[in-house]
Amino acid sequence: MQLSDFSYQLPDELIARYPLAQRSASRLLHLAPQGIAHNRVSDLPQLIRPNDLLVFNDTRVLAARLYGQKSSGGKVEVLVERIIDDNTALVHLRASNSPKSGAIIRFGQGTINATMLERVGDLFKLQFNQPVRGVLAQHGQMPLPPYLGRDVEQSDSERYQTVYSDPNKQNSVAAPTAGLHFDETLLANLKAAGANFAYVTLHVGAGTFQPVRTADIRDHQMHSEWLDVPQATVQAINQTKANGGRVIAIGTTSVRALESAALYNNGQLKAWSGETEIFIYPSYEWKVIDALFTNFHLPESTLLMLVCALAGKERVMAAYNEAVAHQYRFFSYGDAMFVENN
Repeated sequence: MQLSDFSYQLPDELIARYPLAQRSASRLLHLAPQGIAHNRVSDLPQLIRPNDLLVFNDTRVLAARLYGQKSSGGKVEVLVERIIDDNTALVHLRASNSPKSGAIIRFGQGTINATMLERVGDLFKLQFNQPVRGVLAQHGQMPLPPYLGRDVEQSDSERYQTVYSDPNKQNSVAAPTAGLHFDETLLANLKAAGANFAYVTLHVGAGTFQPVRTADIRDHQMHSEWLDVPQATVQAINQTKANGGRVIAIGTTSVRALESAALYNNGQLKAWSGETEIFIYPSYEWKVIDALFTNFHLPESTLLMLVCALAGKERVMAAYNEAVAHQYRFFSYGDAMFVENN
C-alpha cells in the first residue's frame, strides 16, 4: 500500500490558523452509507441515535514548549515529550549543534537550568533544577502544531484545550483536536438526544506530527503513546453494544486507545493501561468502534490512513476532495467529519 495513495491537494488558504469564535459552529461533513451531507457540528445531536456512546479523550495539553540558551549562548528550543519524574523529562530539542551529555541549558533569564543526561533515540533526557511542571507553568508555551505557521497567542491557552479535559491528566503535547468542537451547550444537547458519554485517556505525543517517510506505508514505524482505558468505559461499551447502540469515537486518539485495549488483549476489550504503537490503516480488522467524529487530517498522514481504514480509502479521499471543493477549513482548528458505516 503506497504512501501516494493518501495524497490530496490542499490550498494553503484552507488551513485554519485560528478557531472560530464558537466551538460548535464549525462545519461538519457527514460521510454516511448513503453518501455525503453538509451540516454544522451543532447538528450532531440530530445524527446520533438513542443509546449511542460517545467516547472522549480527557487528556489535557501541557504548555510544553520552552526557549532557552546553551552555555555557549546558542539558542535552544525544547518540546517536552514526556515527564519522567518531578525534575526529569524526555524532550525534542532544536539547536544549531546538539548538546552533549553534561551540557547545561538555561531558561527563564538563567534562573532555571537543565542538564542534558543522555540521548534516548531521537529524544534528549534533561534533568531540571526545579520541578518540570512548575517550569512549564511559568515559562512554557502551548505547543501549537507547526503547520499553523504562527506564534502562540493568549487565546490558544483556552482554545487549544477541550472543555472536558481533566486537569489531573495534563500530559499531552498536542490536543485531541476533534474534541475542540464540543462546548457545554453541544454536550447538553447530545445528552438530551439520548447519547451516553465515556472517557479514555491517551497522552498525545509529538510523534503525531511526524510524516511517513516510507513509500510502502507498511514499513512505517509508529510512535509510542501512553493510554488508559478504565473499567467503567469497558462496561459502558459492553452495555451499549448489548442495547444495539453504536460506539462513536471522538477523535483518532480515542480510536487508538480503544482499539489498543482490545488488540493487546487478544481482540477482547478489557480495561488496560500502557504504551501503544498501534498503526491502523486499510485492511485493519475493527474490534470496538462503529463510527468516528474527527477533524480533517494532513495528506499522507497516519491519521488520514486510520479514517480510510474505517470508511474505505476511495470514499474518504472522495470526501476530502469534496471538502476542498466546498472550502472546508482543515486541520487542528478546522472543520470536522462524522464518519459512519451503518
